[in-house]
Amino acid sequence: MATVTPERPPPRRVLVADDEPHIGRIIKMKLERGPFDVTLAYDGREATDALGADGAHFDLVVLDLMMPEMSGLDVLRKLRRDLHSDVPAIILTAAGQDDEERAALDSGANAFVTKPFSPKKLYARAAELTGVPSEELGASER
Repeated sequence: MATVTPERPPPRRVLVADDEPHIGRIIKMKLERGPFDVTLAYDGREATDALGADGAHFDLVVLDLMMPEMSGLDVLRKLRRDLHSDVPAIILTAAGQDDEERAALDSGANAFVTKPFSPKKLYARAAELTGVPSEELGASER
């Protein structure tokens, strides 16, 4: 008798925008250990270009607060107001000030993560926001 294995759902698509290339690569490496496919952008303009006309081809966006061209908040506001997208968003910042966190949450961020951050905790938050069931998480993430 043949064993039936359930099909794996397609990976969650994540846009990561951070002007520090090494941070973007760390996030990409960590998320791609699980059910995520990551697109990197290195400034706010690249991020909005990647989002396209509606942002619908991403399941999550991770935005650095302070980037050239456009800040993470500018990208988030464009995503929410102009693109009318409710894709989950995580804001990363080295600032960690209460007023920045409030501005991010008021602009529609779902989470605010202060640098330096634990890649494992960021992974867990990304999984939670994209509805990744625990059985889909990489063995090292459980």
